[in-house]
Amino acid sequence: MLIKRIQQRFLVALLSVSALSVAPAADAVTPYVYVPSSEELKGSAIGIGRTAAQLLQMGQPKEAAQLGALAVRLDPRDERLWSVLAEAQLRSDDLEQASYSLARAKELNPEKASLWFAQAALVLRDKRPEEAIPLIQRGLELNPDNPSAYFDLGNARIMLKDLPGALNSFEQATNLKPDFWEALNNQALVLYEMGNADEAIRRWRAVLKLENNPEPMLALAAALHHQGDNSEIPLKMAREALDQEPNYVLTPHQIEQLWGAKIRRAAALLLEVPEMASSVERAQANATWKKRQ
Repeated sequence: MLIKRIQQRFLVALLSVSALSVAPAADAVTPYVYVPSSEELKGSAIGIGRTAAQLLQMGQPKEAAQLGALAVRLDPRDERLWSVLAEAQLRSDDLEQASYSLARAKELNPEKASLWFAQAALVLRDKRPEEAIPLIQRGLELNPDNPSAYFDLGNARIMLKDLPGALNSFEQATNLKPDFWEALNNQALVLYEMGNADEAIRRWRAVLKLENNPEPMLALAAALHHQGDNSEIPLKMAREALDQEPNYVLTPHQIEQLWGAKIRRAAALLLEVPEMASSVERAQANATWKKRQ
């Protein structure tokens, strides 16, 4: 659905509210303009904000951002509308405007934990983990049972090379949500970097029972191969992982996914095996990863 058509429909709705009406015949020369009340404007803003949120769900963030901007102009005191706008701007890679929108939302409702978590996620994306940690911790004071917040806290601590702290955060995430496979995967990444390969392998195996994802698949294959498993098993896993997600053939992508030096080195050795040559070549041809600006 084209954004202009959506906007036109909303503008029509707004104009219908503020349509010109003619006063009684005796005063026909003086037109009367109906000005919407603040409650009517708020109602319109909520409707527009709801549609912006639906556009986000449909994968149209730029269109959602345009509607979100209209919504906050109509009702700048509703933090929910600023939150939707911020999400749309974030997904449109407009980090500066997303940060501003989140700041406005927090001003309006500083006790809403999700706003602190959202701002932390934005800061993390900008690779400023030292700023993200206090934001997450403040959010956890308001909502201490949020597994995703502990996951982000773990990621921030990995960025700062605080591996024990990162492991603790990821374990708190899986304590709250046992099937949180991403947090379990990151536990394995941290354990491998800390030198505990056996436990890392055990946890990667547990991840793959929850989710057949290429990241833990390739990491497990690399760890097994590095331990001396020269069978077809790790080779088959690595081929399948690269078929699913060819970007993992690229070291910069691995770094972006917070792979430590040890697992990257193990993966490089595995991918250099002659039996992996055709899979590696195909993955390199199909990789689409680009560094975030």
